[in-house]
Amino acid sequence: MDWLSYVSQINWLAVLLAFIATMAIGFVWYMPAVLGNRWMAAIGKTEDDLKNISGGAGIWVPMMVAAALTAILLAVLISKLGLDTALAGGWFALVLALVFRAGGHVIHNGFAGQPAAVTLIDSGHDLLAMTVSGAIIGAMS
Repeated sequence: MDWLSYVSQINWLAVLLAFIATMAIGFVWYMPAVLGNRWMAAIGKTEDDLKNISGGAGIWVPMMVAAALTAILLAVLISKLGLDTALAGGWFALVLALVFRAGGHVIHNGFAGQPAAVTLIDSGHDLLAMTVSGAIIGAMS
C-alpha cells in the first residue's frame, strides 16, 4: 500500500481543476448540438426521456463521485511515477483511459448489444476527459 502515501503529495488544486475539466468536457460533449443527439439516438432515448428519469439530481452524484475519484487516483499515480509535465501526465492518462475506460465500454456495450456509436461516443468522451485531466495534473505536479 505504499502508493497510498502519495495521497499527501497530491496537488488538490490540480485535482479540482481536473474534476472541473471533466465536468465541462462532458457537458459540451453530450450537448445535443455536439454529440448528444447522436448519443440519444444510439441509446434509443429522446431529450424528454432523459429529462424525466427518476432520481432527479441524485443521478448526478455517483457520476460526480466517480469523476472525483478518477482525478484523485490519477494524481496519486502521476505523483508516484514522477510524471511532472502536461505531456507525460496526459499521455499516461490517455493510455489508462484507452485500456480501462474504452476497453470497459467495448466489453460491456458489446455484451449488452449496444450500437457501436454508443461505445465510440462514450469512449471518446472518456479518452478526452482523462487525457485533459492527466495533462492538468502532470503540469501542476
